[in-house]
Amino acid sequence: MKEQNYSNHTRWVPIFHFFALPLMFIMAVFSVRLLYKHYVLGWGMMMPALFVLSSFLFVLVGFFARGFALKAQDRAIRAEENLRYYAISGKLLDSRLTTAQIVALRFAPNNELLDLAHLAAEKSLSPKEIKEAIKNWKGDYHRV
Repeated sequence: MKEQNYSNHTRWVPIFHFFALPLMFIMAVFSVRLLYKHYVLGWGMMMPALFVLSSFLFVLVGFFARGFALKAQDRAIRAEENLRYYAISGKLLDSRLTTAQIVALRFAPNNELLDLAHLAAEKSLSPKEIKEAIKNWKGDYHRV
């Protein structure tokens, strides 16, 4: 696997991002088009309406499934980083840090974590700013 750094750390799942999501949107657009055509021509509306509802349901399920998985991973990362910070410093992470900041801190190696976590809490750094401040990137090859 290629070494991870700031410029390539974003994870793309090709079958999801480039196949499933576009197909869900295409299905939604065509089902709305079909519903409109049936409405204009005065044909039955029940089946096209069901297609519209089911296509939008697919889009919602796709986004919620991805969102729920990411939220669970964020909670696990938060716990892991809190434990790592505690093992290094003997204290828990600053309560001012947001989950997004802690998720960004996971890329910092142990020797940079304390200073960067303190800086992030004091200056309310964005996750992007935290990642850009890391000198020796520690890859996360497990998140999807």
